[in-house]
Formats: sequence, structure tokens, C-alpha cells
Amino acid sequence: MQKLPDIQKNFPEWYQEVVYQAELSDNAPVRGCMVVRPYGWAIWENMRDYLDLRIKATGHENVAFPLLIPESFIKREAEHVKGFAPELAVVTHAGGKELEEPLVVRPTSETIFYFMFSKWIKSYRDLPLKLNQWASVVRWEMRPRPFIRSTEFFWQEGHTAHATFEEAQTEALLMLNEYVTLAQDHLAIPVLVGEKSASEKFAGAEKTYTFEGIMPDGKALQMGTSHMLSQSFAKAFEVKFQDQNGQMAYPYFTSWGATTRLVGALIMVHGDQNGLVLPPKVAPIQVVIIPILRGDLTEKNNIILAAQNLADQLKLAGVRVKLDLDEHKTPGAKFYKWELKGVPLRIELGPKDLAANQVILTDRLDSQKIVLAWPEIVTHVTNKLEFLQTEMFKRAEIKFKQNLATGTKLTEFGQELAGAGGAYQTGWCSSPDCEAQLKNYKASIRCVLAEKTQANCFNCAEFSKSDVIVAKSY
Repeated sequence: MQKLPDIQKNFPEWYQEVVYQAELSDNAPVRGCMVVRPYGWAIWENMRDYLDLRIKATGHENVAFPLLIPESFIKREAEHVKGFAPELAVVTHAGGKELEEPLVVRPTSETIFYFMFSKWIKSYRDLPLKLNQWASVVRWEMRPRPFIRSTEFFWQEGHTAHATFEEAQTEALLMLNEYVTLAQDHLAIPVLVGEKSASEKFAGAEKTYTFEGIMPDGKALQMGTSHMLSQSFAKAFEVKFQDQNGQMAYPYFTSWGATTRLVGALIMVHGDQNGLVLPPKVAPIQVVIIPILRGDLTEKNNIILAAQNLADQLKLAGVRVKLDLDEHKTPGAKFYKWELKGVPLRIELGPKDLAANQVILTDRLDSQKIVLAWPEIVTHVTNKLEFLQTEMFKRAEIKFKQNLATGTKLTEFGQELAGAGGAYQTGWCSSPDCEAQLKNYKASIRCVLAEKTQANCFNCAEFSKSDVIVAKSY
């Protein structure tokens, strides 16, 4: 494996090389698509499995919907088609002939879900209807980057229908909070939470809520969104129900999703010059055991037996363990490999360690080595994993705050924003004209915050209606 590019001087190239050298993904034959390799998929699975449990615990059921959607469905909601038209992949021929109606490869599934909702929802007794699917979607990407922006990506998309606006609003915020918990408690990534501006919200939504991370290069990353769709799609697809008063009414919809982009966030926020650094809660391997095999065959077998016994003990304690018995790599090569892959803890066990009834433990975060007596290992490892999870969030939060500044006027912080980057909390009058000025600095409003600390708009002399986060984005 070649040396990684300098993370400080060439962050984008460093990111690409970590993805490929750590065997997270590889380029597919179709431009912009990626092949997610086993290690990268295992990271996603750990996020997915936790989130799937939370989705079910909050009253949702999983379903599977078709990949192909009639083009006419996409066109039913005016804002929706306008928002997605440039990104659509359309099938025009199949079965050796031209189709009577083109089929869109789903960029998202609101339209097909709500077509089916119109069949399933007839009475207030059918509500709320709370569904979710795990799938891949296609949005034709002009500037692909593995995990962050790819033509096809994997995600979950939730779709719910409610009898009242208040119920739907509660749902949208509930799932937003679930995402924030995933990001902060499991990925150890601090995030900003707020609402998208009208120009940045999801096509067809009344409100879009977002949680945004700030990456080490100062750019913001939209990590997931929850949409209060209200009744626009219900009206477009003639979804009606008889309410408790016997009147016909339109339900209120929400949709929400998180994607494999979270893997990209994990790489950028925690990675260092030696590669990945993975939070224990989502690391596919939490501890790697590397036997140092020297001496005669009997001694080697004794070391392997002891290492296997230790692996079994750790597994019983709920730890995800890898015993590396690869005979074709030196211990040094193994150290480099598992460091690159971000495994939180490494245990070395050689002839002297076996004789002394001890092991050497190294953590990935600080490369700190300690000697552990055999009876202490399991307890120390489990405690250390908990410590690393907490410590990684604390360190990420420090970096996060260093990249978040307060700005008063765009004329003052704009050049810095366009150059070195970083995110700025500033005031906004809510005028689209003022928002548009950010484009001159290759930036945008990432989210509108609930709080108000700034007196005036970043661009004009008007009073600020709310604080916003402005930054360049991925």
C-alpha cells in the first residue's frame, strides 16, 4: 500500500485514497457508481441495523417498493418534477421495443408510495400509516465522490400519512431526533440541527429539517433530512380519507431519509494521516488480535491457542473480534493494515507475553501502548471501547467548534468563506435576494436555526428574523 496523501495539504485526495486503500469501495464500470466492498458495507450495516431497530421501535414497518416508476407519476407534483428533472435516469426501451410510457429509475419514492396510499387509505382508521424501505436510488451525479455523492446510493426512506398537521409535524421532528442520536451517540459526529430555507428544501415539501456536519476542511455536509410534506402529494395523488366527522379530507405526509453518505462523514470527521479511525459502536472489528509467531511449531501453536481463547472470551463479552492468522504478512504489515482500517484496539501476543501471562494493547486514537495482565484484558477492553467512543465525540466537537465562527456581514467574512472555508453563524432577514448573494462566495444557507443571536441580516440593513449557518457544502 502506498503512503496516504497529506491530509492537511490535499484533503480531497486523502479522502479518495483512504476509501480505496482501506477497501471501503471501488469504482464501478458506470461513471459515478460505486461498488461497496465488504468492509465498507459492514460499517453501513452497523449504522443500518441500529437505525432499523429505532425505526421499528417508533412504530414503523418495513416494505419494498419497485425500482421503476412511471414518468407520469413524477410529473404529478410540479415542484417535485422541477427539483428532480436534471437528475433523472429514464428507461425508454425494454423487451426489445420502445415503451409506451418511459419509466424513471427512482430518485426517491414519494410518488409511488403515495399512489399506493391512495388505494390503502380510505378512513381515519387507516391512519397513521408509517412505512419505511431500505433501498438504493439513482440521481445522475455530475461530480461524483464515493459515499458523499454517487449516482446510485443506498439509504432508507420513510413515508408516513397522518390525519392532522400536528401529528405529521411531530413525526417529522421525531425522526430528525433519531438521526441526530445516531450521528452523535454512534458515529461520534457533532451536528447542527435546523430547517432548510425555501430554496434549499426538498422539492415538494412544506418544510425540510436537516442535520449538518462540518467537515475538517470547513465544508458542510448534509447528513440526512426529514420533510414535512403536508398535503401537496396527497392532493396530487388524490389520497383522501373519511374523517371522524364523516367528511372527506386529505392526509398529511412526511418523508425522511439517511444514506451511505454517513460513511463518508465518518471517514472525514475522524480520519487521520494513517487512515480511518472508527468509533467502536460502528466499527466492524472492535479489536484485532495479532499473534507474533516466532520459535518452534509447539510455541507457535500455544500462542495461537491462547489468542483464540482470548478472542472467544471477548466475543462472549459482546466484542467484535478479528484474529489475524495471515501467514503471508509480517506483524508490521498487519499493524499498518488494521491501523489504516481504523480498528479501535489492537492486541499483540508474542512468546514473551505468553510466558508472562500478558498482552500488549494499543488504541487507534492515540497509538498508546499498555501491558495488560491476562485476567484484566476483557474488563479493560470493554471499558476502553466505551472511553474511545466518548473521547472521539469530544475531540470531534473541538474540531467542529474551531470550524464554526460568528459572522456579522458577508462583506467582512465572505472572502474567508470563499477561500479557507469554515461555517459561519450569522443573521438573515429571510429575503431570497440576500440568500442569493452567498452564491458569489460558492456558499449557501445550510440551515435556519431556532435561535436568534444576530440583530441584522448578513447582507442588508434589515433586522434578522433568525440565525442561519452559511458554508460551502459537499
